[in-house]
Amino acid sequence: MKKLRMVVVGPGLIGKVHIRRIQENPEMQLTGLVAPDHEGNHSVAKSCGVPLWHDLSACVDASRVDGVVIASPNEFHFEQASQCIEWGIPVLLEKPITPTLAQGRQLVSLVERKHAKVLIGHHRAHSPLLAKARELIQQGRVGRLVSVMGSAQFYKPDHYFADGPWRAQMGGGPILINLIHEIGNLRSLMGEILAVQAISSSRIRQFPVEDTVAINMVFESGALGTFLLSDTAASAKSWELTSQENPSYPHQPDDACYTITGTQGSLDIPTMRLKYYPESTAPSWWSPFAEEVIPVERQDPLECQMRHFGKLIQGKETPLVSAQDGFRNLLVTEAIRESAKTLALVQVA
Repeated sequence: MKKLRMVVVGPGLIGKVHIRRIQENPEMQLTGLVAPDHEGNHSVAKSCGVPLWHDLSACVDASRVDGVVIASPNEFHFEQASQCIEWGIPVLLEKPITPTLAQGRQLVSLVERKHAKVLIGHHRAHSPLLAKARELIQQGRVGRLVSVMGSAQFYKPDHYFADGPWRAQMGGGPILINLIHEIGNLRSLMGEILAVQAISSSRIRQFPVEDTVAINMVFESGALGTFLLSDTAASAKSWELTSQENPSYPHQPDDACYTITGTQGSLDIPTMRLKYYPESTAPSWWSPFAEEVIPVERQDPLECQMRHFGKLIQGKETPLVSAQDGFRNLLVTEAIRESAKTLALVQVA
């Protein structure tokens, strides 16, 4: 079987990860990179043994391309994804789908009109941890959903912003770069988010974008949620440091980043500690809990995502995270940004 010929746009931090996943996939072949003309990009292309193009259309014109991974800065997502869709090339588009709602709506409309194969890069959707947590919730192991407490608090070093100055400007920031992952997770676990209320601060880093955000959420089910986000907090309570899914981060085995509570019990994620009232026990704060740790076989969700993208290209699967789903995540983050400005409860349109 011929290997799928893959191109990566933007060999930056996440782009290099996608490159490795393509190189490790026996059904794929990296055939080119698209990035600006500077020494670092030439070095990456040379190490991969592929040409570096400075224009996406020139790359596509020069050779057959089966799939494109777009990992460029957010501001280029709409234009580059639209080009690929018009050419009929399947796309794995890094989150956020676009930096603005207007562009997001246009892109979703284009995907629907063209019946395009587009997968949005919310890679945690492919995590076995989330799949197992969803299964437990759907089985009613915690009862009727009541609340979720979440955290994505970590400390990004100065070179993170020096290497990508756009991350400290409008269109970057932890709401769009990081929180949008959490929104995808929470929606998959708890259901749709109907309204949000947020307070943000940039007091520590003093960038034009936020560094810390506190958020309240109302879910369609009637459950409520709270979430703390910060990229300047010396904390282990984040998916990166607790999930064991990315070896680049030190693992904190005893910390959880989500606690989902229902009328019968609670589940900590990703420790997968389940506390619940047995069927023979009436729920009461005077009654003891039964406890267990749910086993999960951990896998790299980025590897799972790339395999899924290959099957999407081949027409064997439909996108786990569609353009519409990616847009819904963006819609929630934009509501959070609006609430942080106005300090008001904002309905998610």
